[in-house]
Amino acid sequence: MTAYTEAEGQTLRTAVFGAMVLVSTADPGSVEEESHAGIRAMTLLSDDLRAVIAAAPPSLPKGTASDVEVGVLAALKEAVQIINAHEPRDVEIFRAAVTEMCRSVAGADGEVAATEKEMVTRVVEALA
Repeated sequence: MTAYTEAEGQTLRTAVFGAMVLVSTADPGSVEEESHAGIRAMTLLSDDLRAVIAAAPPSLPKGTASDVEVGVLAALKEAVQIINAHEPRDVEIFRAAVTEMCRSVAGADGEVAATEKEMVTRVVEALA
């Protein structure tokens, strides 16, 4: 298992859970369906990343919705750099898993609103 520092782990948790929160709050829907969809998609992550993300509760940025979005998108960019420094082959897995989590959350209620689609696009761009 690749050793991540606590700070790196916190950034990864903020990135993953924050991305799901951004999509979930982009259009009000069933929070329960959306969270289940996101958690199911988390199985796409590597074992190492799942362990790091499950190690502690996530901490999301504070402030306005805009502050939270800026903080989460920054955490996503930083998460890609952290993973690349530890285990480069996990970067594509991470990108694909987070993208799928966001798409699953967006489509959890059977339809994807334009605001959800826009947020998924912003998350994917942050992962690039």
